[in-house]
Formats: sequence, C-alpha cells, structure tokens
Amino acid sequence: MSLRLRLTAMNFLQYYVWGSWLITIGAYWFQTKHWSGAQFGAIFSTMGIASLFMPSIAGVIADKYINAEKLYGIFHICGAAVLCAVPMIQSPGLMFWVMLINMMFYMPTISLAIAVAYNALKSDGKDVVRDYPPIRVWGTVGFIAALWTVSLMRLETSSGQFYVAAAAALALGLYAFTLPPCPPRFQRKANQSWLDTFGLTSFKLFRDARMAVFFLFAMLLGASLQLTNAYGDTFLHDFAQMDAYKDLVAVRYPAIIMSISQVSETLFILAIPFFLRRFGIKTVMLISMLAWTLRFGLFAYGDPGPGLWMIVLSCIVYGMAFDFFNISGSLFVEGQSDPSIRASAQGLFMLMTNGIGAVLGSSISGLVIEAFFTHPDQSKDWHGIWMTFATYSLIVAVLFLVLFRHKHDPAQAQALAAKAAH
Repeated sequence: MSLRLRLTAMNFLQYYVWGSWLITIGAYWFQTKHWSGAQFGAIFSTMGIASLFMPSIAGVIADKYINAEKLYGIFHICGAAVLCAVPMIQSPGLMFWVMLINMMFYMPTISLAIAVAYNALKSDGKDVVRDYPPIRVWGTVGFIAALWTVSLMRLETSSGQFYVAAAAALALGLYAFTLPPCPPRFQRKANQSWLDTFGLTSFKLFRDARMAVFFLFAMLLGASLQLTNAYGDTFLHDFAQMDAYKDLVAVRYPAIIMSISQVSETLFILAIPFFLRRFGIKTVMLISMLAWTLRFGLFAYGDPGPGLWMIVLSCIVYGMAFDFFNISGSLFVEGQSDPSIRASAQGLFMLMTNGIGAVLGSSISGLVIEAFFTHPDQSKDWHGIWMTFATYSLIVAVLFLVLFRHKHDPAQAQALAAKAAH
C-alpha cells in the first residue's frame, strides 16, 4: 500500500470517529434523554478543556519517550473503550465526565496525526505543503461519511452512534501500529534547561516575537472555531416556531444544510498549497479571519426562506474560514519548529486554538448571549448574536494585519512552485 493511501486511511478514520457523534449528540441528548440545554452546553466545553493540556502532554511524550504512531494508536483504543461506555450513562453529570475522558484521549490524536503524517512525508522526500492537503481532505470526507452513516442508519437519536464511533476508533487504534515509524528525536543535553527537563521545550517558540504574536492570534481566532457548531443547528431549529418557515427543508433537516460546510472543506483544503505559495501565511490567515466575518454576517441576514442562499453561502465560506486557519497554521508551525519538538509544537498550536481559544470562545459567548441577546421568554436575538461574532472576527483581522510581521518571499514561493511541479 502506498504511503499516500496509508495516510489517507488514517485521516479518513480520524474524523470518522468524531463525525459519528459530534453533530448528532444533541438529538440523543434532548430527544432521547430529555436532559437540559444548560447541561448540554458543558459537553462542548469538554473539547476545549481537554485541549488545554492533553495535546501538549502527548506531544512531550511523543518527542521524548514513545513513537508518535504508537501513542496515537493507544489513545484511540482507549477512546473506543470510553465511547462504548457512553450508552450506559444515565445522568447528565456523569455524562460530562465520561465525555471529558473521551476528549482527553481524542483531542491529542489530532496533533499526533499531523506529526505522524508530516514525518512520514518528509522521510519519503515529499513536500508537506504540496502533498499533505490532498491527504487531509479525506479526513473531512470521513466526517461527512460518518454523519451520513449515522443518519441513514437512523441512529441520530440513538446510543448506536457511539458504538459506530467506538468501532471506528478501535479499527484506527489497531491500524496505527502499522503506520510509518515516528520515533522520538529529543536528545538529552548535559546542561539542559528546566524547560527541557519538564518537557516544555516547545514554549521556547514564544521567545520569537513573531511566533508569540502568531500564537496569540491563533488563540483569538480559535475562539471562533466552535461557535457555529454550537449554535448553528439551534439557530435553524428556532425558525420552526415561525409558521412561514416551519415546514421548509432547512428547518426540518438543519444537519443536512450544515453539512455543506464539511463539503466545502474538501474543496478549500485542496486550494491551500496554491494560496500559500502565491500569497504566504500572513495573507492566508488574514483571508481566514475575513471569511469568519463573512460566515457570521451571512448567518445574521439569512433565513430558511428567501434568504436561504445566504445560509448556504455561509456554509461554503466556512471551508475557507476553517481550513485556511487550521491547516495553514499547522504548516507554518511545522516550518518554524525544530524537528526535535515537532509533536510538542503541534500540541502547543492545538492548546492555543482548540484549548484556550475554544474555552474562552464558548464561555464568553455564552455569557454574552445570556446577558444581551436572550429575551424574557428565552427566545434569542440571532441577528444580534451573529453580528457580534462577525464584528469580533473583523476586529481580530484588523489587529492581525497590523501586528503580525511576516514578509512573503516571492523567490521562495517560486522555488516551492517548481518543486511542486515535479
């Protein structure tokens, strides 16, 4: 089996596991368990909480003690066991802790998968900027495939969705041990610093002012990543209370509409090498921030009727907003990091985005929505909510344009283009 196909299978299963329950757990929570909305909000926070420390810890372990692909497999096997336990949970409080444990195993596998893929491609003489995005796109395909599998099997409100996820996680965990070796490359030094001793070497990247600014904006933009996953489906469901909209397709099947976002991802992932070579990391990241502004703005003015085109366009824009930030950012971190801390550096990027950024985004957005955009009857001012998110993204984009200093080298871009042609 070719290296490309082996890494493609890894990415497909990686996101198949997540897609099996991430979008549909709400239906299971509300329609089957009849648990409260306030308690459900805590479930989404488990991703951010786990990302605060687990990717960094996993990165240190992979850099110093154990092959990254083996650690990757162990985490997925453990995650499969936890997912099998989810259907047995009978209280929302216990559900929170079980899902937190599940996320503690799952979230570090995202950065470990990147480290394994980059190492394998480089060892095979490949160009990660050119060759990784077409492989990563299959992760999004896996997410879509999982969503449709659960839907067609009528498991959206059933605990069966967690068994589907567990089966995929177990298969991936076992498969991981067949992946190309990604051994530790950290070399112990005679006079190592305390950062080396405690496995925090990747934090040295903050000494570089440019990298410090990059990670700061990774955190600020990370606050936007889960907002539409958390509120998009609810936003469309709320139109069911209006006679003019309640029988429309977008209101009856909001998950289908939202899945356009994942389809869009598959297209924009493939465009990343062109944009990086032509415009450089700063412009690509800026495009992502402006795309988030457009994403939220279109939601603010869209509706399931005459304004459906705005919601669909917002879902299309999502691919650019999400991928231009996540994948381009990981490539930038890879290029700026020493090989001995490659996994730790990816873990640090995950910490700033899906950890600190996501926790701040979900927590602060919830407080803002409750304080300023929730009416006495508990209905919400969705226009105000989406415009607030859009304004935030625009401010971040303007600050990034001014504060992040990175000059694109056209000569280097031409060399990359020439290399990609061979």
